[in-house]
Amino acid sequence: MSIPNPRTVVATRYVTPLREGGSLPGLVEADDLGMYVLKFRGAGQGIKVLVAELIVGELARALGFRVPEIVLADLDPELARAEPDQEVQDLLRASGGLNLGFDYLPGSFDFNPLVRDPGPELAARLLWFDALVLNVDRSWRNPNLLLWHRDVWLIDHGAALYFHHGWSAGWKPSAEYRWDGGDHVMMPVAGSVADADAELKPLVTRDLLGDVLAVVPDAWLVQDGMTPADIRAAYVAYFESRLASSPRWVETLEAARAARV
Repeated sequence: MSIPNPRTVVATRYVTPLREGGSLPGLVEADDLGMYVLKFRGAGQGIKVLVAELIVGELARALGFRVPEIVLADLDPELARAEPDQEVQDLLRASGGLNLGFDYLPGSFDFNPLVRDPGPELAARLLWFDALVLNVDRSWRNPNLLLWHRDVWLIDHGAALYFHHGWSAGWKPSAEYRWDGGDHVMMPVAGSVADADAELKPLVTRDLLGDVLAVVPDAWLVQDGMTPADIRAAYVAYFESRLASSPRWVETLEAARAARV
């Protein structure tokens, strides 16, 4: 399938900070009159968090999960002049240029699978997907899921793909990655992860990965000794290696699921 390039909007007004997590996202209005939750390039975690958000968000959408529309948001650091909060001023000044925005879902609230059952199939698919992308930030303490119009929406994937914080020229994927699904918010209600693997794994093709990676701006794929093409190839190598090893980590997840019954 073809992944459309994210729309580019211009941030026109900083509305309010969303003081959750360490990146200090903020609600902004853009020139299309839309409201977006903005993740800032100048936040402490750096540009790779935005890369992870974009790759994982668009891959999830391609696999049938609901993800708010992702946009590139051009921000003029002069917006900082109107902000009384020094921390917000500093963040806006450090974030000139393209940032990452997510369509604001008004009236949404945190999803809890123990309050509203997502169904065993969706729970298993999400458990499998987070294992694939090494998302370590979907626990019952912080599910990073929203309920909006009675549907489950995925948000906040900046902590996924954590291996890219330590790579360099010549990087190769590891045979094993640390990822513990025991604390995953969907573990208590998930159905067969093996069935989810059989359904989703064939969909994550090299062509799909290429389409997803193509929407990441070249300027965000910067690493000493690596070109944007090198970095995209490294992401593809990771996913192909992780998919090849899925029998091992799916078996581990199935054992953890069985232990809860």
